[in-house]
Amino acid sequence: MNFSELLQKVRTSPNGMVVPDGWGQGRAAFGGLAAALVYEAMRARVPADRPVRSLAITFVGPMALETPVDFEVEVLREGKSVSQVSGRALQQGQVVTLVQGSFGASRDSLIRVDAEPAPEMKSAAEAMELPYVKGVTPDFTQHLAMRWAVGGMPFTNTPRRRMGGWVGFRTEAGERPVDESDLLALVDAWPPATLPYLRRPAPGSSLTWTIEFVQPVPRATTRDWFQYLAEVEHSRDGYGHIAARLWSPDGELMALSRQVATVFG
Repeated sequence: MNFSELLQKVRTSPNGMVVPDGWGQGRAAFGGLAAALVYEAMRARVPADRPVRSLAITFVGPMALETPVDFEVEVLREGKSVSQVSGRALQQGQVVTLVQGSFGASRDSLIRVDAEPAPEMKSAAEAMELPYVKGVTPDFTQHLAMRWAVGGMPFTNTPRRRMGGWVGFRTEAGERPVDESDLLALVDAWPPATLPYLRRPAPGSSLTWTIEFVQPVPRATTRDWFQYLAEVEHSRDGYGHIAARLWSPDGELMALSRQVATVFG
């Protein structure tokens, strides 16, 4: 199943759905997919005129593949403009992914500050793609492709604060506009920017993740390449603090991300 098919499944049958093999990331389901599934369950409970502004995601435990997942959503507060919503993914009665989201309608404001331009880097055509190699690279990379233009790939002993390049879908059928669920997958496809510092493979994962969306979502499609850049702000005692941004093919800011990543190496 491709990404669109999994999203459609949670929209129509949110309880008891199964994440199939092929979407793994180590011993768990790909974190960007887990977050997107919970978000879709939350989105269904919020008025359409209130787009998501931010999500705070905690990966409580691994979401197992080929195991039924249930989703619980609670609207914490619904004000005049903003809805605060909590969503959880559960397996065998245990929470595996926890998301708190803020959804807000547009409002009049005298303040407008445009985003800084996207950074200069090699084009998607020039950048080096991480190939999907069964049993070597994470299974989910058969569905999402990353092309390196800044910094090093994981486990290459490249001690640079910045890492990034381009990211896009491999297996989406047809072409459709991207939405916030797609952005969750595109941003989280990238490994923690601390992993290039290592000389050899070691386990690592996201502990918490906060992402903010620029609204309205800039126009782009599932056939496009998206520019990504992450920076390690601090790393010590096995925890890395990483800030990142994602831009559209036209260089428009789409999302801002912060992550606390654990590294066992």
